[in-house]
Order: sequence, then C-alpha cells, then structure tokens
Amino acid sequence: MQPIEYERHKIPELERPIFVMALKGLFDMGEAATAAVDWLSMTHNGKPAASIDPEMLFDFQEVRPEVKMGAQGLREIHWPTNNVLWAKTPDGSSDLVLLSGVEPNLRWRSFCATLIEIFEMTGAVQLVTLGSALAMVPHTRAFPVTASTSNVELATRLKIALPSYEGPTGVIGSLHQEMTGSEIPTLSLRVNVPHYIPGSPSPKATSCLLAHLELLCEIPTNHVAMADEIRDWESRVHRALDDDEEVRAYVKDLETKSDNEPQVLFESGEMADEVERFLRDQDGG
Repeated sequence: MQPIEYERHKIPELERPIFVMALKGLFDMGEAATAAVDWLSMTHNGKPAASIDPEMLFDFQEVRPEVKMGAQGLREIHWPTNNVLWAKTPDGSSDLVLLSGVEPNLRWRSFCATLIEIFEMTGAVQLVTLGSALAMVPHTRAFPVTASTSNVELATRLKIALPSYEGPTGVIGSLHQEMTGSEIPTLSLRVNVPHYIPGSPSPKATSCLLAHLELLCEIPTNHVAMADEIRDWESRVHRALDDDEEVRAYVKDLETKSDNEPQVLFESGEMADEVERFLRDQDGG
C-alpha cells in the first residue's frame, strides 16, 4: 500500500524516540487520549516533524473544517489535521514523536503505511497508542488503565494482556495489525471513563493515561500539574449530580465494586526496564 503525500520538516537527531499517538473518534471518549498527547507536546515544546495532506483522508461532509477568526480579524478555515511533532525530553529519557490527530474517513491502509514510514524516518524505536473508552467506573476513584500488546514475548515480560477485543475497530487497531510480526514493540494504553458523564474534556482520565505512560516508558509527563484542573472537574461533576439521588446511589454502588477489585500495581521503572531489555534483545544488545 502506497503512503499518502506528506510534508517533511527538519528533525534533529533524536535519542531513542518513542512514537506516542492518539486519534479523535470512537476510541477517544472524552478526548482524554488526544488531550494526553497535546499535554506532552506542550510540556516538551513539540515542533513539526511531518504534515499529512488531509485531502485524501477525509470526507469533509462528515468531518467538516471550521471557520474561525484569525489574529487580524479575517476568517480562516481550519482543516482536520494529522500533523506529527518531535520533542526533546530531559537527559536520560527517550525523546518523543507525537501525533494527536483525527481518525480519517478514508484510505486507512494508506494512512497506516504513511505512519509507518514517518515512524522509520524519525528513528522511533517503540510505538505507544493511547485511547479512552466509556465504562462502568466511578468518577470518584482513579480511572483504570489497561495496557496490552500483540507481541507475545513482550506481553509475557510485562505481565500484560494480549488484545482480546472483538468488534468494530479503528485506524489504531489497523495500525497495530500492520505492525504485528515486526520487531518494534507496539503497546496500547486505554483508560476507562465514567459512562454517566457525557461530554469532554476529561482531565482526570488524561492524567491517568499520562501517569501510566510515565511508568511504562520513564518519560517525564508532569501530569501532577493537572491537579487543579482535575479538582475543578470533580467539583463540577459533584454539583451536577447533587440533586439526582438515583445517580448518587449508582455511583456509590460503582465505588463499592471498584474498591473490591484487585489492583495491578507496578513499581516505578519496572515496566520500562523490561521494555528496554526487550529492545536490547531485539537488536542483539
């Protein structure tokens, strides 16, 4: 499958970069995943690496561009984009290649081929995809994050699950399939968000994703800086539910179930060390 046309930007030599990506769509409830990638870009001053032409990817009647007022008071059209950024991290951590975009309507296989080509162009050594899904979890507890990989050896080392989902998939699922069989470690992190709280954003879910990404890859995410935003979000939710006795009782039931479920905990750096050993084994040390 031929890659789609894209513009390459100047990229410096990166230190063992990790490609972290999320796409708005069915598997980004509350936009928690794309917000996590945006947060990484803001934290580490992301700069352009590649700009993918949207013309071949979108049905603009389904994903419409938006008209906004520019700085000079003139109207501008903002098209749906899938632009890749690079970012340097503090010494000792892997650098980043970042994509926070919109799931295309068209040419998924060509889009995946493009991402793989950009992956290789940037010298990335690992792919981590982020997602979020509606689930029966209480907003008053930490949101569960599930890690999975289709690489059997890596799943065994990290003590995480192989993918078990069956049903409609998205571009990220297609990309994981395209990467199956490669020596590149491909990981998925998905956070569960409360199904009874509609709308976005969901900063608590974003923070949970970032915290697990930090544990997994030892990348500084500064997710603790979201504490005030999370408190404001929780206060708004509490006020919205305050007059609904039925929903409050439902949340109490979810809290009880959550508190009784066993928690899978990892020591800081444990998973990152296993991934690093896996990478060394793949390239012969």
